[in-house]
Amino acid sequence: MPKIPHHPGNSLIDSPPTIQWDTDHIKIIDQTLLPSALKVIELRSVSDVVDAIGRLAIRGAPAIGACGAYGIVVALDEGYAAGGSNSTIAAKDILAKAAHLIGNTRPTAVNLAWAVERVQTGAMLGTSPEEVRSLALSIANDIFDEDRAACDAIGTFGAVELAEHKTILTHCNAGRLATAGIGTALGVIYGKAREGQEVEVFSSETRPLLQGARLTAWELSMAEIPVTVFPDSAGSSLLASGRIDAVIVGSDRIAANGDIANKIGTLSHALAARAASVPFYVAAPTSTLDPHTATGAEIEIEQRIPEEVEGFGDCRSTPVGVAVWNPAFDITPADLVTAIITEVGVLRPDYGKSIANALELASLANPPTPEEQQ
Repeated sequence: MPKIPHHPGNSLIDSPPTIQWDTDHIKIIDQTLLPSALKVIELRSVSDVVDAIGRLAIRGAPAIGACGAYGIVVALDEGYAAGGSNSTIAAKDILAKAAHLIGNTRPTAVNLAWAVERVQTGAMLGTSPEEVRSLALSIANDIFDEDRAACDAIGTFGAVELAEHKTILTHCNAGRLATAGIGTALGVIYGKAREGQEVEVFSSETRPLLQGARLTAWELSMAEIPVTVFPDSAGSSLLASGRIDAVIVGSDRIAANGDIANKIGTLSHALAARAASVPFYVAAPTSTLDPHTATGAEIEIEQRIPEEVEGFGDCRSTPVGVAVWNPAFDITPADLVTAIITEVGVLRPDYGKSIANALELASLANPPTPEEQQ
């Protein structure tokens, strides 16, 4: 029987939480080492936080949002220890500098900038250095808790939406390793298992850093959910074979018109799914919806270092001097997306309207639960 929690959180499998706050520092699983080694590292400075997010020791839009939020608290502690706590003005200067530095570490994922801006804005209301820190930590905790709850609701809505779909294709990792809870795309998988629905997953390798092979396969196998890894380039053939009932992926930013920014290779699966008449779903919290970006053409696509493509580990796979193009994300047009599963419900075209409605629902003090909407 799959090891599925009855409550969202990191109790999904017998391993440490993906991210947690511990008194005065952040603890994360170093995802660059999985699946070979499970190691928890501590982030005690702004440079630690920026490095961890930048090198993908922690990754996934909601997870790096939570990490960035707690990173602001780390920045305040670091600044205070260096003598920057002698005034509220100095504390707010630390806030502003940390928010800029951390928030720009990965430009495509909107959750990161959203989270650090939310912490900065709220903490700026403090009237003493101590209150600035207290507010920052409280808001960071809220962001963490809200993501846990959002993941659980996405799992519930997704289980209803995909109740008749058994064999699911996914790309990259959008599970408990990418969030503070049970995940977005994989949250739907866990939601189906929790409801007793049959489910099996085909996970693409997700080159060049193999998040699907290393992380999604590890996570699902630990949860005892059947998972098969396939090369990214085999996705079209797999979808054309008729073996796949639905595709579901996460997202790092969703434009106001429904265009999706997600891990490079997502667009290929979306095009192949359309050709094979297979539904293509996106699962994401409303914090990933970006009403200030009209279309996917306006989303900045992060370019990663060439070394990620030139080899893996100590093994080089390209000739020295050959040019490398290494975008971290691509844009899937809204017209290829069957529906977007969020914590406030399932959004359908016209996405301009449904996204605006979802953001309005999410802004309520007590948005309707999945049970209330059924």
